[in-house]
Amino acid sequence: MRPSGRALDELRHVTIETGVTRHAEGSCLIRMGGTHVLCTASVEDKPPQFLRNTGMGWVTAEYGMLPRATHTRSKREAATGKQSGRTQEIQRLIGRALRAVVDRHALGERQIVIDCDVIQADGGTRCASITGGFVALRLAINKLREKGLITSDPILDHVAAVSCGIYAGQPVLDLDYDEDSVAGTDGNFVITGRGKLVEVQASAEGAPFTTADLTALMALADRGIEALVLVQRKALTE
Repeated sequence: MRPSGRALDELRHVTIETGVTRHAEGSCLIRMGGTHVLCTASVEDKPPQFLRNTGMGWVTAEYGMLPRATHTRSKREAATGKQSGRTQEIQRLIGRALRAVVDRHALGERQIVIDCDVIQADGGTRCASITGGFVALRLAINKLREKGLITSDPILDHVAAVSCGIYAGQPVLDLDYDEDSVAGTDGNFVITGRGKLVEVQASAEGAPFTTADLTALMALADRGIEALVLVQRKALTE
């Protein structure tokens, strides 16, 4: 039924390769099917101005798509002089998702910036960015601890994200572009490793959906997050 031939509750093939850039404190390349995102974490020695002298740190994110990440070339946003509303919305989502699992007092007065650059897009780029961004963040925190710059671990839990939607009348997990572009309902679910909700974005692209539909999508998301956290753990121990 699905264009990819996957079962309704089946993720695309997911891999996370760590240490892909030389200079970043943490980096990984996440591949979720045809969606590939490079995630890097950069540690800055001071927090944003609004957090100076508070004893608290900050985690934020920037997101972008390379010109040929999609079927046709898109202009670099730097060339136009401004970010699109979509870009701003996604990078704020990534930042919120990662901060949800960070003790910012334990992080201390520093900032970690997660850069998520989409090399190739096939649906679910924001979800892949959150899932890979966490791994890059974890690696950067590990380096700070190894250097003795922080004494207690500020990471409280894993966090990952997955898309779910109603395609051809059926709830499905992890939509690719062929499904996402025609889905009747499209949702993104950000969930911690312990199963707590961070953010749910769900909207009817066609006919309105029911509470039962949302419950079915949530069940799929829980299953998908459980599998993604296992991939994260595997990448961080290799």
